[in-house]
Amino acid sequence: MTRIPVVMSIAGSDSGGGAGIQADLKTMAANGAYGTTGITAVTSQNTVRVSGVKEMPTELVESQIDAVRSDIGADVVKTGMLSSAEMILFVSRKIREYNITKFVLDPVMVATSGDSLLEEDAVDSIKKVLIPLCTIVTPNGPEAKKLTGIDVVDLDTARDAAIELVKMGASAAVVKGGHIDGPATDVLYDGNEFRMFTTKRIDSDNTHGTGCTFASAIACGLASNRSLRDSVSSAKAYVTGSIRNGLKLGHGHGPLNHFHN
Repeated sequence: MTRIPVVMSIAGSDSGGGAGIQADLKTMAANGAYGTTGITAVTSQNTVRVSGVKEMPTELVESQIDAVRSDIGADVVKTGMLSSAEMILFVSRKIREYNITKFVLDPVMVATSGDSLLEEDAVDSIKKVLIPLCTIVTPNGPEAKKLTGIDVVDLDTARDAAIELVKMGASAAVVKGGHIDGPATDVLYDGNEFRMFTTKRIDSDNTHGTGCTFASAIACGLASNRSLRDSVSSAKAYVTGSIRNGLKLGHGHGPLNHFHN
């Protein structure tokens, strides 16, 4: 029997199904990985807004992680919404405890609707305790600015931000180009060289969950022992197809079509 790669997502739940844990599990299923979860928060949200957030007690998150790790294991861990400094510190301890060597960090800060998903004091914790542990960090432009202080407005500043994230301890960084004018170009820096991944920009409002989906797709590639470059490239292609075939649901930013293939 062929063994299936396992990816664990430690992130928040999205009641609308477009982002968070729900997007992660769909992405993993579509990319040939078995997804497991450690749910850090439950959100009440739809395509228009986030109307409620309840962070889970850390002991409950710990029991989820321990239950999965003690039985199923994980080839890669991917983190998403970690809403407080306390939760970030706790998750970093679990990553060290289990000696996680493949760790994809999606520094979720704001929902597509514009609602904040991260307490202000938590940004420093991401910088100090999570970035130094990660295989790759996947911020968009505004997230990269929060983390590095560099205003990402073009490819040059995207490169500068990626360099700074690696200086902060990440093994690699990919700064996404969705907020930059022109073609959608993501900038990957692994400490040695840059790689650009460019696609034609798609005019769509159905982009809810794009960041979660991209990071999870990278995690699936790494779990299948693909190189970092190939994992980012395949994730880029998958997200592009998912946006191109996005689902018009609700009255705001609809979700991607995770099963477009």
